[in-house]
Amino acid sequence: MSITKDKIDLTRLPQHIAVIMDGNGRWAKQQGKMRIFGHQNGVGAVRAISEAAAELGVKYLTLYAFSTENWNRSSIEVDALMKLLSKTISEELDTLNNNNIRLNAIGDLERLPKYNYDALIDTIEKTKNNSRMTLTLCLSYSGRWEITQAAKMIAEKVKSGELQTEQIDEKCFSTFLNTKDMPDPELLIRTSGEERLSNFLLWQLAYSEFYFTDKFWPDFGKEDLYEAIVDYQSRERRFGKTSEQLIDKK
Repeated sequence: MSITKDKIDLTRLPQHIAVIMDGNGRWAKQQGKMRIFGHQNGVGAVRAISEAAAELGVKYLTLYAFSTENWNRSSIEVDALMKLLSKTISEELDTLNNNNIRLNAIGDLERLPKYNYDALIDTIEKTKNNSRMTLTLCLSYSGRWEITQAAKMIAEKVKSGELQTEQIDEKCFSTFLNTKDMPDPELLIRTSGEERLSNFLLWQLAYSEFYFTDKFWPDFGKEDLYEAIVDYQSRERRFGKTSEQLIDKK
């Protein structure tokens, strides 16, 4: 039985949802198609989930679109993915603006093909004043890459005398991450039945709730998003405290 929107407590929404969109290739294989067919059909799920999340009142939606490890796939698949990404980013501009969604991107973006990078920056610029929700695409991204880059920047600051080692704490370190302008995700969703992080937002997901589903990404719809949020709202988030401490605090 599918979950309907009225089952969600809108006063306890996760402010930030992160998604590992997994299973496009396996979905295509089930259809007897090439892997890119799965990626093409995954675009519809991105649109549906983005619109549904914005409609509910979620402020940040972050999607793992292309990892640094994905560059190791066949050149044919990578090239097809890059062209699909560029086409989709340009074609979805009206959808983003009509839903008042701001596009953002994090990762080693300079590694993207120029035509891809230019399309991305153009859409980011044309949606920068939208305020309903921020949709972040993680492109050429990995958690270890991000943490390594942050460590390098901090080392340079210390070397130049702009930062003292005693000033470095979790809050300071977070300001050097790609996600410095957004809160950490409260909820992580991963599709396709896999139950691992795959090098995604390793710092930011320290206290996130994880939700795994066997559905492949192209089949993941708004009712599945509602189900993930309802499941999230059924959990007790303790952040290292006991249930009794949380009750006493109330």
